[in-house]
Amino acid sequence: MKPIFNYVERSSPVHALTGATKLCCLLLWSFAAMTTYDTRLLAVLAAAGVAVFAASKLRISDISFLLGFVTVFMLLNNLLVFVFSPEHGVGLYGTRHVLFSLGGRWVVTKEQLFYHLNLVLKYLAMLPVVMIFICTTQPSEFAASLNRIGVKYTVAYSVALALRYIPDIQQEYHEISQAQQARGIEMSKKESLFRRLKAASAILIPLILSSVDRIETISNAMELRGFGKHKRRSWYMARPFRPADFVAMGLCALLLAAAIFLNIHNGTRFWNPFI
Repeated sequence: MKPIFNYVERSSPVHALTGATKLCCLLLWSFAAMTTYDTRLLAVLAAAGVAVFAASKLRISDISFLLGFVTVFMLLNNLLVFVFSPEHGVGLYGTRHVLFSLGGRWVVTKEQLFYHLNLVLKYLAMLPVVMIFICTTQPSEFAASLNRIGVKYTVAYSVALALRYIPDIQQEYHEISQAQQARGIEMSKKESLFRRLKAASAILIPLILSSVDRIETISNAMELRGFGKHKRRSWYMARPFRPADFVAMGLCALLLAAAIFLNIHNGTRFWNPFI
């Protein structure tokens, strides 16, 4: 069973960057993608994200589950936007070029399709960098990165534990599921979706109980070692910045600056090709 939110060990320039650098780049990249609807910049971000994903030497199979989930969510988001506001793009761009009608209030316009294109580009701009950050950042190094930018180390360590624990929960769910099927509870595709959901919900109780027991064990171990007693702590996985780290953060800062400049130049977050 392929883990979700799991660190993938590879030898790549992206893996060589420090966790603090990747966190800063993710934040800068996210702000750049979220602050603008300029199609030109979103296309650059999407293309750059794909290029960085290729440089990280990750495979599509490493993120297949999350990729499928985000794709379904993206399609559902676009569908609902059109269903409930079929002329939202007309209101944004101020013009109306009708292509064809689907009946009633659902009229397909160039402006609406262009708005949906921007929504898709936003997903494509964000998805690769988020996946890169998750799959190329070791949890302990991520905790050190959070602490390095000012987050209290107890909070940073809790986040790292949560990231480490997600694959463990998934593996434990899989083991409990296998044990249930060995007892004759069918959970394969042979059963109906409703029966499979009902059987899966029965796994939650033993999963929650085992999780609580594991949390108590970890918290007792941390308390016995005096975790949280001092205001500062050292990090085994912390690494110093190198020239490549400053270059990466500088490029991401330039992308954010470009987004801000385009918003000011356009007078709005939206680039309007219809005027």
